[in-house]
Amino acid sequence: MGTFAVTYAYSAASSAGRDEHRPRHVEFLQELFDDGTLVKSGPFGPGEEPGALLIIEADSKADAEKLMDQDPFYRNSLVEQRSIRQWNVFFGADAAAGTVRN
Repeated sequence: MGTFAVTYAYSAASSAGRDEHRPRHVEFLQELFDDGTLVKSGPFGPGEEPGALLIIEADSKADAEKLMDQDPFYRNSLVEQRSIRQWNVFFGADAAAGTVRN
């Protein structure tokens, strides 16, 4: 099992669509959180470009992509840019044991 950092970027033009699909997006994320797949998520703060960061657990990057393809925001073309990167957690409650890497 790996940890993946997912970033979303939204265009200002998608604001109305995000408002429309937000209840289904939140329901989707709540289900992932309830089953332990979603570790943390939330939008970027004021003054930042519109977007969000989600930290998820998945067996592989391909599995993370397949899962995040189901997000109603993504399915309805409201995510302008998406990045999914494996994140090797070194510090934190769920840090992997091992050697220090630079």
